[in-house]
Amino acid sequence: MLPKIIDLFSGCGGLTLGFEKAGFDIVAGIELMPEACKTISYNLDYRYGKNQTHICGDITEIDADVFKGRFGEEGCIVIGGPPCQAYSLAGRAKLRSLGDDRVNTNDARGYLYQDFLRFVYNLDAKAVVMENVPESTNFGDMNIPEIVCESLEKHGYVAYWTILNSADYGVPQLRERVIVFGIKESEIGRIQLPIPTHKCATDYQTQYQKRFENIDKNEHFRIPNSADQAKKTWVTVGEAFSDLPVLFPTADSKYRAVKLNEEMEYLSEPQNDFQKEMRLWYGNESFASSANAFRNNKRDFCIFERMKQGDNFTEAAKIADEIFEKEAKMFNYVPGSENYLKLKRKMVPVYDRDKFENKWKKLEENRPSHTLVAHLSKDTYSHIHPIEPRGISVREAARLQSFPDDFFFDCSMGDAYKQIGNAVPPLLSFAVAKSVLRAFEENV
Repeated sequence: MLPKIIDLFSGCGGLTLGFEKAGFDIVAGIELMPEACKTISYNLDYRYGKNQTHICGDITEIDADVFKGRFGEEGCIVIGGPPCQAYSLAGRAKLRSLGDDRVNTNDARGYLYQDFLRFVYNLDAKAVVMENVPESTNFGDMNIPEIVCESLEKHGYVAYWTILNSADYGVPQLRERVIVFGIKESEIGRIQLPIPTHKCATDYQTQYQKRFENIDKNEHFRIPNSADQAKKTWVTVGEAFSDLPVLFPTADSKYRAVKLNEEMEYLSEPQNDFQKEMRLWYGNESFASSANAFRNNKRDFCIFERMKQGDNFTEAAKIADEIFEKEAKMFNYVPGSENYLKLKRKMVPVYDRDKFENKWKKLEENRPSHTLVAHLSKDTYSHIHPIEPRGISVREAARLQSFPDDFFFDCSMGDAYKQIGNAVPPLLSFAVAKSVLRAFEENV
């Protein structure tokens, strides 16, 4: 019998979903945010008529013994992704903006991996999978994945860490993540690195692939398997979106607020393997999509419409200037006058053009998306639809993360974006879970 899954720092369930699909039984978990706990509970438990398995609470205040009754002799596997804000570049920048004393190494969230390990040891987990951002390798002078592996080894585990690119596992997004694997020395099997299913059609290298030679100097780091032998190429944004409903065809379209539980018909039958997988994840095909809500960026729809795929804020600002100057000229506003400046404030984004070059980005149909982030909850300028003049919808964000179409978000639009941006892509998790599964199949 397979070990049961204990899921820590679960978020809305991206990591959990992959392990569930691989055949593991998720019996317990912890998530701090009530909105995310509600999302994972609906999709993991309520949809099957089960009682809630996840506790909504602060892990630092919860004793690991609370889960000892959730499994028997088969034991457990502890999985999870401790918060990344203290490690990530975006999180560090936000902390610095709050004051000189707000350095990332003072952020208590950067040490929550210790509570993760506390649960591992107290529950005598047979295996461990921990996920985080690559920047966790540089937390001040600390390499968190190395520290975790060293601790696991001292407690009788075989452990290593690697950096996996989600696009290599069928996710339509370039998203690199640290994965720590650990398995008890007493277990017969060993966890092997996941085998990529997709590859880049060119010789393009990701940010961290370029650094593998230096990263490899860490004792517990393992270079991921090459994707050269994969039969499929990376899934693109166009391939991820092409069957979804048209929501806002032109900048003059009427905006309509859409509830997340409102379903819309697909634009077409599934056009590729990725779309089929998103519709068939749970076994029965989805015949409509929900969560087709998007932001009402009224000022900027006309800017989005004139942007070319791949354009960033530099190009968007120029377009905004052109639209504004044309409007000001039409009204005969004198440059520098009160009316002129008032119109400019209304029509032209105020962001610093030297600092916010990548704040806006129009997706390209023929490439995977760049990394989604939790800031989607504030606006969606970082991921503008490649064809329609708007930010991506909640469902499109979910598609870019490989959340299936039957995965429901019973929350606000902002909370849904945040949960998706923070999540582990389920298809990446599925690849990881299959590697863990094979190690325990060797024990049978």
